[in-house]
Amino acid sequence: MDRSSHSRSRRFAPVVAVAAAAALTLAGCSSSSGGKKAEESAAGASAGKADTPRMTVALVTHQSPGDTFWDIVRKGAEAAAAKDNVKLVYSADPNAGAQATLVQNAIDQKVDGIAITLAKPDAMKDVVSKAKAANIPVVGLNSGVSEWQKLGLMSFFGQDETVAGEALGKRLNGAGAKKVVCVVQEQGNIGLTQRCDGVKKTFTGSTQTLYVNGTDMPSVKSTITAKLKQDSSIDYVVALGAPFALTAVQSVSDAGSKAKIATFDLNKELTGAISKGTIQFAVDQQPYLQGYLAIDSLWLYKNNGNYMGGGEQPVLTGPAFVDKTNVDTVAQFAAKGTR
Repeated sequence: MDRSSHSRSRRFAPVVAVAAAAALTLAGCSSSSGGKKAEESAAGASAGKADTPRMTVALVTHQSPGDTFWDIVRKGAEAAAAKDNVKLVYSADPNAGAQATLVQNAIDQKVDGIAITLAKPDAMKDVVSKAKAANIPVVGLNSGVSEWQKLGLMSFFGQDETVAGEALGKRLNGAGAKKVVCVVQEQGNIGLTQRCDGVKKTFTGSTQTLYVNGTDMPSVKSTITAKLKQDSSIDYVVALGAPFALTAVQSVSDAGSKAKIATFDLNKELTGAISKGTIQFAVDQQPYLQGYLAIDSLWLYKNNGNYMGGGEQPVLTGPAFVDKTNVDTVAQFAAKGTR
């Protein structure tokens, strides 16, 4: 993909992308005639579904078994695929080398586009180059906001994890926190590291990092419990994912600790915990939107030559805070598995 030929149009790409999506969708299924006439012309097709040629897109993430966060990403991707007449092929592996192999498999299958996460970008460098050599457009999502351009990806959809961490650190200051432990469930994951580093940058109290094995929840629980028993002065536990925050609730109870809990990311159970007050707040990066935009952007590129973000800027989906003041609104969507 030669991005230089599009340099003059990049600044307007986000606007063009939205306009193109509307135009192409209307071309596929117009309801301007209204009523029965529109129903007949649709011939049973879903409202708004594109009539563009079928294309295949691979979504390859670093999802660990049991991590429900990625179910939300996948739902967003599936919604875009259904609208855009895309065959979505999803695969995942938390091991960076294995994830690269999955991307190579997609290249071998001659897919029309690839969406990947860059939790460990160095491991993805060579396979991204191979995709580009095969003229397969590649976009990034979720992890790798600081690396996507270096690897030559077309677009990126997610939050700036450092900025999100800094925002959480400021929030802790406002809550009067003095001593925080930041729980990292996957050592070497660049996004998780950036979150904790961001917290440390703005939080005026002391911060410690606690590494846990995110694939073993009983071990996560016992490790956090032991830390809280060891240091009763810890007044906040910062988790980097909803399942780990919910496990930390049990750890606080088992340790007899008075520590409060804040987290990154949401799921249905976590919104309930915020409502009950067992978790204070969460930073939401809108994973459904990440999956949706990644797939939709590849469709737009193939059918209208658009670059979301113009190929120069990431499309940010967060951070936003969810707490008792707005959790009821968010919870109705979380109950459907889309927040």
